[in-house]
Amino acid sequence: MARHVRKNDNVEVIAGDHKGARGKVLHVDPDRQRVVVEGVNVVFRHVRPTRRNPQGGRVQKEAPIHLSNVLPYDAGAGRGQRTKFETQRDERGAVVVKKRLTIKGSVLGTVGRPDRRSVSK
Repeated sequence: MARHVRKNDNVEVIAGDHKGARGKVLHVDPDRQRVVVEGVNVVFRHVRPTRRNPQGGRVQKEAPIHLSNVLPYDAGAGRGQRTKFETQRDERGAVVVKKRLTIKGSVLGTVGRPDRRSVSK
């Protein structure tokens, strides 16, 4: 299923303790509807000593937040924007281009080739 946020997108947090924070999406978990955003929801993980990490201690890491709490950041608008999906088809009905756009019209991602010609059979 298409998601409004993908890995490596710049997003803004719109709800919760970190409202207003911006960062890059490091991981998206579509099954749990969670995203991990760089520098947001940082928690301490208490690690026991092991051979690899003989010191042990407290490690900081980003914890996931719910997908509905983030919006893709639009630099033109200066804030997070809602998204829409558009599909362009050729005369046969085959999908030529899929676009992920903000409501204002900024293109966030494109799949396909807009110059592709249909082949008559």
